[in-house]
Amino acid sequence: MKSDLKVNKESTQPNNLFTIWIDADSCPVQVREVIIRASMRLDIPAIFVANRSISLPKNKLLSMIVSEATPDAADNIIVEKSMIRDIVITRDIPLANRLVEKKVRVINDRGIVYDEENIRQRLSIRNFNLELFNMGLVGEKSSSFGKKELQNFANCFDRELQKKIKNLRK
Repeated sequence: MKSDLKVNKESTQPNNLFTIWIDADSCPVQVREVIIRASMRLDIPAIFVANRSISLPKNKLLSMIVSEATPDAADNIIVEKSMIRDIVITRDIPLANRLVEKKVRVINDRGIVYDEENIRQRLSIRNFNLELFNMGLVGEKSSSFGKKELQNFANCFDRELQKKIKNLRK
């Protein structure tokens, strides 16, 4: 179903709409594909930010910002340019924390919405695990990303998009 929402062609930030920002450094390809399809289906700009170029389909709604290859460079761009009406996709918990403080809607690639209620706990757990890792008490975690995680993301992302669109029509 095509949305009746219109995009301002002169700007990456459309009038009365929102932008989907993607922390693309560690975004799984399958998640990227879900975002691209939704962006094109609903006429919503999606901006991918990473410290290296990522191949995207040629479409006026899709763009890539390549940051410097320094720590937090891509994160800083997303924090600086995102607005309260936007949605950001990231698995980076410190970045998510900065965005939640700005009141930006944040979703991870597993379909978890970060908010003021859960981000502090997630950040504490992340910092604790990082300390354990740095002391050599635990190895690096690698969690698998499969069909279940992709489906959770797709469902959550769709719900958040529909909420934003509904709120814009009010």
